[in-house]
Amino acid sequence: MSVSSLRSFEYLEQLPGTTFRRLYQQPSTALAVFRRMLPHLAKSFVMAMLFLPDPLPTADLELWVQAGSKREKDQALSHLYRLHIVTSASDPGKAQTLRLTKPFAPSLRRALTGGGHHHSFGVPCATPDKHPASPGYLDAFARAQWEGILHYMVGSSSGGGGGGGNGPSHGVKKLLELGGLVEMAGRTPEITQAGFAFLLQEVNAQIWTLLVFYLENAESLHMDSVDVLSFLFMLGSLELGQDYSVATLTATQIQMLDDLQDFGIIYRRTAAADRFYPTRLATTLTSDGGALRSVSAGFDRAIGSGSDAGAGAGAPQADAHRGFIVIETNYRLYAYTSSPLQIAVLALFSRLSLRFPNMVVGRITRHSIRRAIAMGITSDQIIAYLGTHAHPQLRRQSPVLPATVVDQIRLWQIEGERMKATAGFLFKDFGSAPEYDGPCRYAQQMGVLVWKNDGRRMFFVTRYEDVALYLKQRAASKKTA
Repeated sequence: MSVSSLRSFEYLEQLPGTTFRRLYQQPSTALAVFRRMLPHLAKSFVMAMLFLPDPLPTADLELWVQAGSKREKDQALSHLYRLHIVTSASDPGKAQTLRLTKPFAPSLRRALTGGGHHHSFGVPCATPDKHPASPGYLDAFARAQWEGILHYMVGSSSGGGGGGGNGPSHGVKKLLELGGLVEMAGRTPEITQAGFAFLLQEVNAQIWTLLVFYLENAESLHMDSVDVLSFLFMLGSLELGQDYSVATLTATQIQMLDDLQDFGIIYRRTAAADRFYPTRLATTLTSDGGALRSVSAGFDRAIGSGSDAGAGAGAPQADAHRGFIVIETNYRLYAYTSSPLQIAVLALFSRLSLRFPNMVVGRITRHSIRRAIAMGITSDQIIAYLGTHAHPQLRRQSPVLPATVVDQIRLWQIEGERMKATAGFLFKDFGSAPEYDGPCRYAQQMGVLVWKNDGRRMFFVTRYEDVALYLKQRAASKKTA
């Protein structure tokens, strides 16, 4: 599952069952969740049960999966349970069965087979636009809006292809602050650890991160969160370059249009226009096709832009996507880029000394790393950024980054840290060793186990939902035995 899918999945699984029942009434939502949120094995389970007239016995499901793939099967079922896509039943004396939930199954069948008058996939305008927006114009608009947000985060005054002189709107700035991506030092924004991690994400994951912050604050804006989610999932199914009518949108969704335009997700000529255009950022919301790599180079590939914001002047566009940073064992850094955004990111953790038309030169020092750490940026994030954007020349060697540089960056962080905290849940007070061994082993298989003490029958996990589901199923199987 990609980072963007994971971010939206984590938000969705916190929602109550009543919210899912409302969400799944829309075929576009059911299709988007099926396409974007489920691993391949879970999709196979859904398609196998979608047209079954009766519930499926779990014993039959076991026969579909090889004996060595039990972990993958459990993970797939865990996804389906947490998204309220399947439900299980275990009557006394009868075998346990699985079936798709009623709102989800009919909506997914309708999305796949067509029919109905639900307007779930948008309504194209019946009349032609006098001034239609071409895909190229929409790409340029989306890029300008999105890079304006990134420039604001890194404190770059140069808009380049980004948000121009004014930068993002007041609402976007407030959302970045509420989401903990920037902190205000007087009237100047300073990027946080979460903000730097945001810059390292693929473009699609960045969009979903902001949209989740938007969803979390929807109620304070007197907006229906179900309408907000349904509209976002609908946008992922629309066609780039097609104009869509606002007549079928709810009051909440019409209110969203101005906010989504600030993100560059949709384009609307005026606030009173009776139509809107989805940009490429919208049409890839629920598609892995838009899962692009980093900051500006990834965005170039996302929108197919011919500009050189992610590359040096005159450099081939493909080179920009492969990487632009060269770092030597003496901590000297060369970055073959003319992008103000990428230069501003480098300045967060290095001391830049020379700038040429298509290259900047600097050095990673103890002071520059300690300054970045004081801002909340971690050594692992810095190393990840350098590795992600390493020049093709560096990628020919193994390891990609000089080991002395990587070790020293970590040592500079360790100078001020001696302890690492992990949030999670402690399971204890098991009555017997078999009661303890089963869930502990299951937590380890699911990849959520952090620590265990077999002697005291205690273990610590990062997520409790998987273990709780295992305990519930084990108790149900004991009753039917």
